[in-house]
Amino acid sequence: MNNQVLWTLEFLGMSASSFFQYMTHYALIAALPVVVIGQLGGNEWQAGLAMTFFQIGAVLFRPLAGKWIDQFDKKRMLFAVLAVFFAVSVMYLGVTGLGLSFLLLIRFLHGGVFAVGSTAVAATAALIVPEQRKGEGIGYFAMFSTLAMVVGPFFSLTLISHYTPEVLFASVVVLAALAFWTANRNTLDGLAGKGKKPGGRSLRWHDFIEARALPVAFIGGLLFFAYAGVLVFVPIYARLLELTQYTSLFFAVYALSIVITRPLVGRVFDRAGMHMVVYPGIMLFVLGLVCLSRVQGAAGFLIAAAIIGVGFGALSPTFQALSVQVSPSRRAGVATSTYFLALDVSVGMGSFFLSFLAAGVGYRSMYLFTALVVGLAAVAYYNLRRRLVSRGGSAA
Repeated sequence: MNNQVLWTLEFLGMSASSFFQYMTHYALIAALPVVVIGQLGGNEWQAGLAMTFFQIGAVLFRPLAGKWIDQFDKKRMLFAVLAVFFAVSVMYLGVTGLGLSFLLLIRFLHGGVFAVGSTAVAATAALIVPEQRKGEGIGYFAMFSTLAMVVGPFFSLTLISHYTPEVLFASVVVLAALAFWTANRNTLDGLAGKGKKPGGRSLRWHDFIEARALPVAFIGGLLFFAYAGVLVFVPIYARLLELTQYTSLFFAVYALSIVITRPLVGRVFDRAGMHMVVYPGIMLFVLGLVCLSRVQGAAGFLIAAAIIGVGFGALSPTFQALSVQVSPSRRAGVATSTYFLALDVSVGMGSFFLSFLAAGVGYRSMYLFTALVVGLAAVAYYNLRRRLVSRGGSAA
């Protein structure tokens, strides 16, 4: 195999599997509140619990994911975890009959298996991508989950508005089956047995967290803390601005701006260096948040979406790639799970803290605060890059 070929069947399989996994995630985020309130007789607080239980499962299982991925044969790991992912998805078919408590149990299990499955696929993709095209490859890989963020809610809300929840849950089962099939249809011979470790079962901190990836994960966490303000609160902010009809378009513009600029971002990363992506990306992310805080009408709302999409869309896969690059290749799974764990925690903390901030000072001031947080990420990256360069590293 040509070592510089990016679009191999294995890479396409991992990317497609990631897309289908994230499709189930984003489809259910959008549609479950409708099901909980409209079909299960719940309220807004109980609808929020469905997301909370998912997040708890993800945070608890994410550290284990990296250890398992690096310890066991990756081919068998992908087969096993995505088979469980499919089985948990089938359980949704019993929700309307068994009620809210059963749904919360499934959400916890789904969060855990999603954390392991998405980490396994991402770590495998990172190993498949040629070293000299790492930034470009991981950028393209991340683009598939971005597409799922747009397609998933549109898909599920369309289904739930025309059909019963059972049809929605059946579609989730189909998506889970596709996630399993696309990840396992290729041989992955080059990864067979990789990461196997002999020896006993330890519970050391080192087995679950990659220390070299922690500084990168911290910076990514700052970015995702700020992004939580966009992901969670833009629909509420739009309603206050009387722009509710533009909310779906906001996220569509956001995703489209990522798709259009992602190929350029990856090439700049690989050819000019990571700093040529990070500093412009942070500047654009800050600018987009400031624009969002000052929105007066639909045009400004959508312009902010485009700027945030270019900025944040460049930063997220870039730091994901760096977390793998600064870590030993045999620890790619733990490095990936360390990075994703920071994102899970940061989105959860951001959603919680920013909700109180918005209630106290308003959404405009809240978005200005998130711009300051992104500015702190620039300072943290500057210090990290200086340390890496002083050690003779060129990753950053």
